[in-house]
Amino acid sequence: MAQPTKTPTPAPAGRAAAKKELSEHFKQYKHVWVFIEQERGHVHPVSWELMGSGRKLADKLGVDLAAVLIGAPGEALNAAVAESFCYGADLAYVCADPVLQDYRNEPYSKALTDMVNTYKPEVLLLGASTLGRDLAGAVATTLLTGLTADCTELEVDTDGSLAATRPTFGGSLLCTIYTLNFRPQMATVRPRVMPMPDRVEKPIARVIEHTLGMVEADIVTKILAFVPDRDKATSNLAFADVVVSGGLGLGSLENFQLVKQLASVLGAEYGCSRPLVQKGWVAADRQIGQTGKTIRPKLYIAAGISGAIQHRVGVDGADLIVAINTDKNAPIFDFAHLALVTDAIRLLPALTEAFRKRLSPHTRDRIAS
Repeated sequence: MAQPTKTPTPAPAGRAAAKKELSEHFKQYKHVWVFIEQERGHVHPVSWELMGSGRKLADKLGVDLAAVLIGAPGEALNAAVAESFCYGADLAYVCADPVLQDYRNEPYSKALTDMVNTYKPEVLLLGASTLGRDLAGAVATTLLTGLTADCTELEVDTDGSLAATRPTFGGSLLCTIYTLNFRPQMATVRPRVMPMPDRVEKPIARVIEHTLGMVEADIVTKILAFVPDRDKATSNLAFADVVVSGGLGLGSLENFQLVKQLASVLGAEYGCSRPLVQKGWVAADRQIGQTGKTIRPKLYIAAGISGAIQHRVGVDGADLIVAINTDKNAPIFDFAHLALVTDAIRLLPALTEAFRKRLSPHTRDRIAS
């Protein structure tokens, strides 16, 4: 009698099918690095936010957290090195050279690549700023390793791998990406995605200096002059304590003025969802969401915004989210702290008038405290 044929069990797909098989060379890679982005004497706040996340990763892995600084010798670089220890660094790697005065991809990527090859970090984090994105891509390509961009969450998996989560498919899904068999594991994180850690006054500890080994004649790109952008956006959305935002549900540019009026009374910043930028109603620097700004206000008022995941990833860090929408099934109500099912066009003027009567200029300044 013929035996029944067994259907072969399909191999697991995705993360379950992947195996962490590090070569002996990559097993030498240890510790968590955070690139401290600083230009013209100012450290980008995303660097300190990443120090907080890096501290958690380093503690879970049982390794050191290192700050990595590249720039011209001087007081500004020294101050950034000292500050990195106040935000949790166990040690700092510093590459100081006059040719690093201004950011240029060639010398900066060489400096960071050489430092990685010399000191072998397991994880390397950079801010997803204009500078950070440019540098991270060049370094990852040179090192032939993986890079997960615009992460919203960083964790350590059960086998010690970095689990980097980011939006995908136009922001409709969140996926977790692993770099299993190459090192370092690299990720960029947008400003304000991670909370700012507490600053604790600490003395400078171990500093390791690295030589660039490059002269100006070796660099193709030249800095002729520095011209600040006088017309750049002046919005302070990312660091505002109170933000009032409007979406397509407001119906018209005229109705969007209601958002600006409420923001003005509250002493707040105003923002919008992506469709309003696409329509030309609001400037792009006011867009909140995956392809706009990420914010962490104490109060966020969203009027006429449906709340798709593209917008959610930009506001998840808010302490209090108040959503106003006529659609009781709007996705924004799934994560808002207070849901008002009503017409924002009617409610916003009433809120504005109520706040105008109750708030003095002094209390406006403290409304988010």
